[in-house]
Amino acid sequence: MQPLEENYNFGEFYSPCWKASDFDAKPMILLLGQYSVGKTSFIRYIIGRDFPGARIGPEPTTDRFNVVMGGPEDRIIPGNALAVDPAMPFTSLTRFGTEFLNKFQASLCKSPTLDKVYFVDSPGVLSGEKQKLGRAYDFVKVTEWFAQRADMILLLFDAHKLDISDEFQSVIKACKGQDDKIRVVLNKADKVTSQQLMRVYGAMMWSLGKVVQTPEVLRVYIGSFWDGECMNPDLAPMFRSEAADLLRDLHVSSGTHMHMHMELTHGRRLTAGPL
Repeated sequence: MQPLEENYNFGEFYSPCWKASDFDAKPMILLLGQYSVGKTSFIRYIIGRDFPGARIGPEPTTDRFNVVMGGPEDRIIPGNALAVDPAMPFTSLTRFGTEFLNKFQASLCKSPTLDKVYFVDSPGVLSGEKQKLGRAYDFVKVTEWFAQRADMILLLFDAHKLDISDEFQSVIKACKGQDDKIRVVLNKADKVTSQQLMRVYGAMMWSLGKVVQTPEVLRVYIGSFWDGECMNPDLAPMFRSEAADLLRDLHVSSGTHMHMHMELTHGRRLTAGPL
């Protein structure tokens, strides 16, 4: 199809033509969610280590799209360099301008998991008064670009913060047409009681049902994906089962042997750790 797309300038009015680097790229896992829901901690938990540029806190700390990829050494590649590297699948991101590229980077580090897949840590979706501040680039359009190319899209929710802001609604709607890729992670679930968790789950599904217009029920994984101790031991067995199911789903959706690497890296956690 590429010769036909090039002949009719398809990339000028819809989406840029895919190049060899796009087809050769490793599977992509896109993480979306409001700020402080644990996206960065989730990636750190899955790959089993810190990565360059990771910042964790109660306020918006990830202010850029950060691609966490495997590499021989720890380093950060700025967005301008990523967008002009023909070996990387990001050259078409130049359409979003310098303002976006200044908020785009890749964090390279060694991890068996990253040999088979890479993650995109997105900026925390704004809520409340913060939404009025705006962004210097089209955040929703950029999210749509990544969603179209992702092999799995994880929507992360904090068990204590279930409201879906206007910007978050726009982001979820930008994933329309990618419904089969979407999974939901109810994170930080060990900080509520078993009875509260049942109510939290129901409230989250009710809120999502107003935004995600699909007849199928979204798959939800419940747990606390971080390195701390489980604060509700009664729920620990369920969290371990949910974590194992999520890792299997990541393996199947990405079409890699990532699950095997994760078992080798996190085998102790799945049986005796915080999950």
